[in-house]
Amino acid sequence: MIMKKYFKEFLLRGMMFSGLGPIVLAVIYLVLSQTVQDFSLSGGEAFTGILSTYLLAFVHAGASVFNQIEHWSVPKSLLCHFTVLYAAYALCYVSNSWIPFVPGVLVVFTAIFVAVYFAVWITVYLCVRRTSRRLNGKLS
Repeated sequence: MIMKKYFKEFLLRGMMFSGLGPIVLAVIYLVLSQTVQDFSLSGGEAFTGILSTYLLAFVHAGASVFNQIEHWSVPKSLLCHFTVLYAAYALCYVSNSWIPFVPGVLVVFTAIFVAVYFAVWITVYLCVRRTSRRLNGKLS
């Protein structure tokens, strides 16, 4: 019953924020069309890009629910969050041919993903910890 609640929350968050992915993609396509000579996309490429960024934004927003499951330890929620995001990004990048399905390239992709993921996670953690200390100091 509890997991059903979190699944619903995953879907709700995903639906609320998934529209941001295609908007970001549209801005990227606009910048590319203005800066890259002879930039063009086929209808299929545009459709695939829009659908992919929609799904990535959906999964990314929905996956934040793992951090809200109170009876899970931080490492467990972090592992689930990381795994879901990594799988979504890797599948999306490979299926769109944004990166080739080549072991060396996947290793580089994985290394970059891990570095960026943990840099963002540590930054957010430190900001939340600093804010918590400041608020607790005001309460004392």
